[in-house]
Amino acid sequence: MGYLRVFLLIILVFFSGCARHESRIMEATAYCGCGSCCSWERGSWKYLKLDFWNRYVNAGSDAGRSYTGLTASGDKPSEPVPGLFSLDSLTRPWMIPFRLVFPWLWLHRDGTIAADTQYYPFGTRMFVPGYGWGMVLDRGGAIKGPDRIDLYFTSHHDALAWGRRQVEVRIER
Repeated sequence: MGYLRVFLLIILVFFSGCARHESRIMEATAYCGCGSCCSWERGSWKYLKLDFWNRYVNAGSDAGRSYTGLTASGDKPSEPVPGLFSLDSLTRPWMIPFRLVFPWLWLHRDGTIAADTQYYPFGTRMFVPGYGWGMVLDRGGAIKGPDRIDLYFTSHHDALAWGRRQVEVRIER
């Protein structure tokens, strides 16, 4: 009888899930890795701009320092990739041949989200409608409070197209 209770408890814990979900209306803006979004420029005036292959921060308290392009958590930012077996493959079936040919498109990958780490620590997963799943891996200077996030895009055009939106974000803690 005791083993049966332990077994049922294990089954209950296994199928109940441990993640807590919360929904919140947030202001979502977009950024990319370009110089105007991330405040960097090529070359330093210290070297008369002759070292144009190097990038330097041009604003804020880190002005003049080398720009690495990494997030505050030390990761390389990325856009979300839905993967081969996803709802995106059903809504956009013309993407299936591309996903079959390129193996790095088979698996799902979370995008990079910048948020206030006092409210959302690094590693917090969020689902943003129109963007997909993302993980908090960055913090921004203007991202303050629990109702503001910044989404990473690989192109400046896509970041401008996103703009500033009020969306209902699902937060997984």
